[in-house]
Amino acid sequence: MPIDAGSLHYAVGPVIAFIALAIIAVFLRWAFASSTPKRATRSSAEDGLLTRVATLTRKDSALALRAVLSDAGIRSTVRFPAPHRADVLVFPEDAARARELAGTFQS
Repeated sequence: MPIDAGSLHYAVGPVIAFIALAIIAVFLRWAFASSTPKRATRSSAEDGLLTRVATLTRKDSALALRAVLSDAGIRSTVRFPAPHRADVLVFPEDAARARELAGTFQS
């Protein structure tokens, strides 16, 4: 049976394929979605494996404290969660000693 040149029968196959792909995409998004809602920001108490021992307002001060901790044999890192804020983080087993050194630290 010849197809009329003005007919849209040639578009039926691709339209059905597109609809099927859209249904599969929606199903997969639903099936593999996380069961817990995502939070937009990380809470300040959530430091992962590390413990916050000091929060300073200057980057230079935080890096200087990190050098003091390093001289004492304490591994540390600095996180900058916001402008004019630097958190110094250490592993939990070194937290008590690091807090003592941070308390005597002059920025």
